[in-house]
Amino acid sequence: MRAVGGPVPDALAGDLAEGLVATVPGQVHTDLMAAGLVPDPFDGDNESLLAWIGRTTWSFSTSFAWSADGRARQELVARGLDTMATVRLNGTELGRTANQHRTYRFDVTDVLVEGANELVVEVEAPVDAAERLDVETGRRPHVNPHPFNALRKMASSYGWDWGIDVAGAGVWRPVDLESWNDVRIAAVRPLARVEAGAGVLEAHVDLAWTAAPTTSSATVSVEVAGRRREVVVDAGRTSAVVRVDVPDADLWWPRGHGAQPLYDVDVALATAGAPASDGWRGRVGFRTVELDTAPDEHGTPFTISVNGEPVYVRGANWIPDDALLTRMTPERYAASVADAVDAGMNLLRVWGGGIYESEDLYRACDEQGVLVWQDFLFACAAYSEDEPLRGEVEAEAREAVTRLSQHASLVLWNGCNENIWGYVEWGWRAPLAGRTWGAGYYTDLLPGVVAELDPLTPYSEGSPFSYGDFIHPNDPRHGTTHIWDVWNEVDYTVYRDYRSRFVAEFGFQGPPAWSTLAGVVHDEPLDPFGPQMLVHQKADDGNGKLERGLGDHLPRWSDVDGWHWATQLNQARAVAYGIEHFRSLSPLNTGAVVWQLNDNWPVVSWAAVDGCGIRKPLWHSLRRVFADRLVTVQPRDGAPAVVVHNDSAQAWAGELVVTRRGTGAGSPELARQVLVLDVPARGAVTLPLGEDVRRPGDETAELLQVTCDGTADAAFWYFVEDTRLQVLAPPQALSAVAARTPEGYEVTVEASALVKDLCLFPDRLDPAARVGTGMVTLVAGERHVFRVTSDELDERSLVRMPVLRCANDLL
Repeated sequence: MRAVGGPVPDALAGDLAEGLVATVPGQVHTDLMAAGLVPDPFDGDNESLLAWIGRTTWSFSTSFAWSADGRARQELVARGLDTMATVRLNGTELGRTANQHRTYRFDVTDVLVEGANELVVEVEAPVDAAERLDVETGRRPHVNPHPFNALRKMASSYGWDWGIDVAGAGVWRPVDLESWNDVRIAAVRPLARVEAGAGVLEAHVDLAWTAAPTTSSATVSVEVAGRRREVVVDAGRTSAVVRVDVPDADLWWPRGHGAQPLYDVDVALATAGAPASDGWRGRVGFRTVELDTAPDEHGTPFTISVNGEPVYVRGANWIPDDALLTRMTPERYAASVADAVDAGMNLLRVWGGGIYESEDLYRACDEQGVLVWQDFLFACAAYSEDEPLRGEVEAEAREAVTRLSQHASLVLWNGCNENIWGYVEWGWRAPLAGRTWGAGYYTDLLPGVVAELDPLTPYSEGSPFSYGDFIHPNDPRHGTTHIWDVWNEVDYTVYRDYRSRFVAEFGFQGPPAWSTLAGVVHDEPLDPFGPQMLVHQKADDGNGKLERGLGDHLPRWSDVDGWHWATQLNQARAVAYGIEHFRSLSPLNTGAVVWQLNDNWPVVSWAAVDGCGIRKPLWHSLRRVFADRLVTVQPRDGAPAVVVHNDSAQAWAGELVVTRRGTGAGSPELARQVLVLDVPARGAVTLPLGEDVRRPGDETAELLQVTCDGTADAAFWYFVEDTRLQVLAPPQALSAVAARTPEGYEVTVEASALVKDLCLFPDRLDPAARVGTGMVTLVAGERHVFRVTSDELDERSLVRMPVLRCANDLL
């Protein structure tokens, strides 16, 4: 790898002119780090120090030996070049690429030579390329500093309001040399469906032929679930459809609705009188998917059904899990999907500013029953619909739909993220002056591609979207809603003003784990508004919004430890508050997809799991409010009432015990009511409370606690915000003891009064330490055991601040 043009620092000019070893698949940033030439871009303020990388042109070269083997056709297959690249073999230009999100295939039959061959890939400086194309295609509105919308490169690599600016270059997916005779498999779409209760696989197999094949025909065979079918195609015919009936196929279901049986699919290609010359293997699940957006008396629903059964969506938005994509591994994908599953989620939305993800993500979702909502890669910007961009968009869409159509977990294709909303409301019309902005993609090109290649999967023009002419795209009465006045402008209690049919984006910020933050921010002293801290806060006035977002809920902090705990706590409470409200609206509301599950570097953000994989307090709150069975107390007609949402396959009958208690020593019981619980499967009920329970004697010193059969977590209601609530400090409110276990430690906490939102942060002692539970509220006499995995910790520190925290600390 060499730098061949750009603002290379003088100290590195010699090394980069001479060249260094590059890893393929890989990226410039990771190669430079591996060579010890640049520091970690995630650390401190190195982001700006390394900005020159994005304004430098890079050349990658390799030599390989080749010898003719009698095959008629040789092709160089570049599965991922990032992004504006010129490809040369033995000095001959094979072509130029302009899209990170697709494969390019070059005929090199007449370019290869016996013996040594040299391949060179030169990549234009990505920031310069974006700026050049922005001018050439006509400037169009976009968020963030760089015109990422001018080319088909991962938008968030140019930075986002949670993401680092590491726009780089590289050969980020493999490059292969393929040699073949007569015919090869060009693509396979194994579309699995259910007809009259039986499984049907319709395998669409695309074929590519040489100009002068030596055979008159080819045989395409497909095997699934022990059943095999084949068809014979004449030479030159470029497609075949093979149907395999699987009458005893078990249905694939989302998690919480059934099992996830998956079936291997083997496709083989053979020519007359010869063994199989090419093959393909994939995996399918048999299910049906429908999206209901038919108008009703309330507006327009947004209901996803699998196998005819509506699914209440409990999900999160997914961003690329590492800003440096090629560092991702199957294990990291599996861990992130486990973060979703363990939190009770059943859907991930692969957001449009990232990538069409690795097969590792989709396979994990198939196996775990996590539904996938897949955005096409358009986000928060206007896009040219003219050539050459239009051709690239169609090519990438066709490849993505073809590749992902096999996955049982895929339930929605979505045209864009916020672009229709942007055109309507963000002041785009004047600067566009009548030029195209992407509407033709979302309403014509993309739905056409989906209808042709993956007709079994629903398509939506965008998110948010209202599914009707002359309706604002972000009208909560219709379709999907994004709620961003909360966080940006108003208090999180405003969530209750929304009676949204489906919430596809909403969220609230909080800092990452202490060890994650302290590992990259080196301000002395550590301060929320320190210079390096602000490098790791990408949202506009983010830390100001964190401070103002405390509102009347929590007092302002007195030190940085207090800032960290208060803002993490407020994030967890805000999002949980919204989800409990949305679920209490079921069946009017059919789902909530929080922004966001994950981070791609260490940053203050909306994520539930930070860039080092540590689950924040928000994650623990999500596990409670995304449980199959939720009990929540909500205001109804000016008074608190109990709302129960039973999103499980079994009816739920039993008793709810509602007690009005004091917050002080002993948490004395002041009133009690027993409610009969009888909720159908996938149903919800609202239960009013008696006046003696719901009316406090002293609102500053009382609470409601709801305990019930069939759920682990009690529900709580407070009559005032914490800033007015009377609570005891931890030494009087609780006792704690730590003990060694074979896996690490157990920390047992026993309450002698109300203890709100108890959390343990062992990463403050060991960044590798993890704890299984958090955001636990106890009344007097209750106890909780935290289980910690770690090799060696100080037991005394485990039971003290700042490792053991609760809301009482702040009050």
